[in-house]
Amino acid sequence: MAINADAEDWGGVGSSDPGERAWLLQSPSVDSVDHLDAERRQSSGDGGVSSWGAVFIVVNAALGAGLLNFPAAFNMAGGVTAGVMLQMFMLIFIITGLVILGYCSQVSNESTYQEVVRAACGRVTGVLCEVAIAIYTFGTCIAFFIVIGDQLDRLVAVATPSADGVWYTDRKFTIVVTAVLVILPLSIPKEIGFQKYASALSVMGTWYVTIVIIVKYIWPDKEVTPGHVPTSSASWTAVFNAMPTICFGFQCHVSCVPVFNSMRRKELKPWGLVVTLSMIICLFVYTGTGVCGYLTFGSSVSQDVLMSYPPDDIAVAIARAFIVVCVITSYPILHFCGRAVLEGLWLRLHGEQVEVCVRREQRRRILQTLVWFVLTLVLALFIPDIGRVISLIGGLAACFIFIFPGLCLMQAKLSETDDRSTSWHGLVIFGAAMVTIGAFIFGLTTTNSIYQDVIS
Repeated sequence: MAINADAEDWGGVGSSDPGERAWLLQSPSVDSVDHLDAERRQSSGDGGVSSWGAVFIVVNAALGAGLLNFPAAFNMAGGVTAGVMLQMFMLIFIITGLVILGYCSQVSNESTYQEVVRAACGRVTGVLCEVAIAIYTFGTCIAFFIVIGDQLDRLVAVATPSADGVWYTDRKFTIVVTAVLVILPLSIPKEIGFQKYASALSVMGTWYVTIVIIVKYIWPDKEVTPGHVPTSSASWTAVFNAMPTICFGFQCHVSCVPVFNSMRRKELKPWGLVVTLSMIICLFVYTGTGVCGYLTFGSSVSQDVLMSYPPDDIAVAIARAFIVVCVITSYPILHFCGRAVLEGLWLRLHGEQVEVCVRREQRRRILQTLVWFVLTLVLALFIPDIGRVISLIGGLAACFIFIFPGLCLMQAKLSETDDRSTSWHGLVIFGAAMVTIGAFIFGLTTTNSIYQDVIS
């Protein structure tokens, strides 16, 4: 997204409009262009986003399909107490990481996550960050296909109860048809500004799912029999099993750097208030979904909590339809972000001139889209549930929350040679602590995920 400053050549990719760059990397409920434009029209003429507008964008940047996995994460953590306490602990570093990114964006005068990392930490770390973003968006696209298959299975069963077992109700068939007929055409265009029209529906969808899960816990269905609900973790290491889901759910850091740069008051104090309020709102949503979904089904809860409900429940069927629409409209946004990063890596690797790149852009874009689409689709057809994907890329989300912000803070402070006070040393130590914690989470969760895949 920061490959070329010439907006005419690259449209949405290199747009100077911060709203065009504030795409969400995770959530099926965000299209920030719509909200940024609305706020801009209401502004006093400086074109900035108000603090309340920024809160709304950040909340939607964090909320996404990951909330379906929170009840299972609470089960893996060993209960409600362990899950909530882990979230509260992680929230301290999540909010701090967002503030650090705002500070480093000010210092470096860069407006995207990867360019902030490149400016603060150097070329090698910048390339690693871009590769991490590409892998993260790729894994999230796989998770989106799996969610589509899970929900369409139940929706088709409700719509055609007499066609059980027929070939056109098969999960793999429904994923392929939806992907080829709907998602692929949405992913090929050079710009994705049209996605703004799905924003309102996506926002309603994620909130509706949370409300349904809470209501179903308060007034449960008679045919739902909860499994065992443990009150404590089986072991102290079990708590770490929930970390990938929490990191995946709260990871909005990559999307929030452009949001900070689009604010009317681009200062750390209002930005700190924005991210604190946003994360508290997300905490309530994720906690409500996780606690109520887990207590409803206990240890028998599915990796996708909606799969645990009866297929003929109308309210849940509407929630499934909302999730399918949200995921369908989010896949092109995720693919767009990953494609932009890959394009940047390609240009830097080959050192091509802009004029040459523009002439070859369409052919390269179509090839990149088809390869990305086919690989994510094939992998989604053979991966059984979203828990497998989230457990792997959730560890990578820890890099965006802990490691890269910690490195940026350390480098920003180490570049200050004139005043090394107690607070300076404290910030450097805190940055080192963030990197250490992030490396621990990434190593532990990734190793555990690979081990679980191998033995099963």
